[in-house]
Amino acid sequence: MIGLSSYAGVMENLTNSAEEQRPSSLVIHVLSPSQKSGSVGGFVLVHAGAGYHSESKAKEYKYACKRACQRAVDQLKAGALAVEAVAAALVELEDSPFTNAGMGSNLNLSGEIECDASIMDGRSLQFGAVGAISGIRNPVLVANRLLTEAQKGKLSAGRIPPCFLVGRGAHEWAVGHGIAPCPSENMATKFSLSAYKRNKRKMELAEKTGQGSKQAKKIRQSSVTENGPGSLDTVGAVVVDLEGNVAAGVSSGGLAMKHPGRVGQAANYGCGCWAENSCNLNPFSTAVSTSGCGEHLIRTMLARECATAMQAEDAHQALLEAMQNKFISSPFLASEERVLGGVIVLRCCRCVEAEPTPNIQGILVEFLWSHTTESMCVGYMSAQDSKAKTHISRLPPGTVPGQSLAIEGGVCRLMAAAE
Repeated sequence: MIGLSSYAGVMENLTNSAEEQRPSSLVIHVLSPSQKSGSVGGFVLVHAGAGYHSESKAKEYKYACKRACQRAVDQLKAGALAVEAVAAALVELEDSPFTNAGMGSNLNLSGEIECDASIMDGRSLQFGAVGAISGIRNPVLVANRLLTEAQKGKLSAGRIPPCFLVGRGAHEWAVGHGIAPCPSENMATKFSLSAYKRNKRKMELAEKTGQGSKQAKKIRQSSVTENGPGSLDTVGAVVVDLEGNVAAGVSSGGLAMKHPGRVGQAANYGCGCWAENSCNLNPFSTAVSTSGCGEHLIRTMLARECATAMQAEDAHQALLEAMQNKFISSPFLASEERVLGGVIVLRCCRCVEAEPTPNIQGILVEFLWSHTTESMCVGYMSAQDSKAKTHISRLPPGTVPGQSLAIEGGVCRLMAAAE
């Protein structure tokens, strides 16, 4: 059991366990009933990746999440819809040198930065994504622009607008639509460059030693261990605005020392993020963002699987079962010794409060995160909060990364007076 700081006057005491158990209490936040309908508001949940977050850098990861939450809330307060708030949060996370997205991303085998990003709007169900894009400081801005351009309808001569672009074509499209280029070398940081040089030396040593030898195996394993957070971390955000619209996004520099041109889950439909407003068939609006080993997340389409699971009555149990059955024990990953990934999820529905007066209505938001990696850094905030809450979730002691999972969550109730 993990005890966190108080939130809106209610002590947060959330479950962090690989066992099937429910939280003993949930986070509650209430938007003042005195606010009139049409007032701006909403809720944001972000992550700075599922991987390993050292205690020495915990402050920096949490700070990045706090700033991302604040940026999203600023957008919501200015009247922006959920999708724009997601984009704002991800820009902040991409700009942090401590995350593997945008600035400071992992370098590939050729010593270059290639990024993936995607965003989905639950209201329109439009999706925009870029893969293996170089020379753009904030890849999520390109993904978001693809989404908004697609909403305008067909191009000249009846052509279908693209929703997913990669490589050089993605870069040219971005620049052509007013997104400023940034030299790839300017996006590297001291940390990402030193990690690249260290990994390159180890790879060269492994090749000299011989791939089949015990020494080579040791070198490869130590490389993965030391690479730590940079090897897996992807950033993401999920948002609900006061109109009940949801949106989700994700951005990543990909695996360290990846082959040039490799595209991870952050750009793939149904794998990196998912957002869908409620409809006749689905009583809940859902938004999901993932992180971890891209290949594992692609082969399981984890984002969409988790969103589908969230239509069940019990959100906590549904996510636990989805992570266990659709990810850790997935037949598509049967050959993997360790299945590494994490998700942040929110689901919401409109509600009417009978007490103290029936004209109080709002949105009930359930938010959760789960991961099979050693840790996952998250932050969350409502538009009525003065500052964000952050937390580094860790696997329970004695459990094995890739074979066990942690799951935590809470509830946020956004309320306003009906006209």
